[in-house]
Amino acid sequence: MKKEYRVKKNEEIKEILDEKHYYSNKYFTVYKKHNLKTTHFRYAISIGKKLGHAVMRNRIKRQIVSIIDNSNIDTTLPEDIFIIVRPTILSINYEEMRKELNYLFIKQKIIKEKPND
Repeated sequence: MKKEYRVKKNEEIKEILDEKHYYSNKYFTVYKKHNLKTTHFRYAISIGKKLGHAVMRNRIKRQIVSIIDNSNIDTTLPEDIFIIVRPTILSINYEEMRKELNYLFIKQKIIKEKPND
């Protein structure tokens, strides 16, 4: 995804967290905030240092970005999401990660329609 689809500033991430509209499962927590300042979807990803070294964390981030790119997310919605990755993510593969994250996207109503799983 393009850089314009990323939330970068700490103040904006704090605003998303302060909204307290979230769903979570064993592997992720996804916060959502309606943002009238933008005309499109934006996201941010947080992975703690307890998950492993930088190579492992960056690999997980790349996988999550790939899931976001390949999901049927409605990018025209002015929504900001913040994804927090939990340490249990190390116990699942990419396909399970995709299903779990898409489930939370459906709960947050940011996917246009249910993808084929």
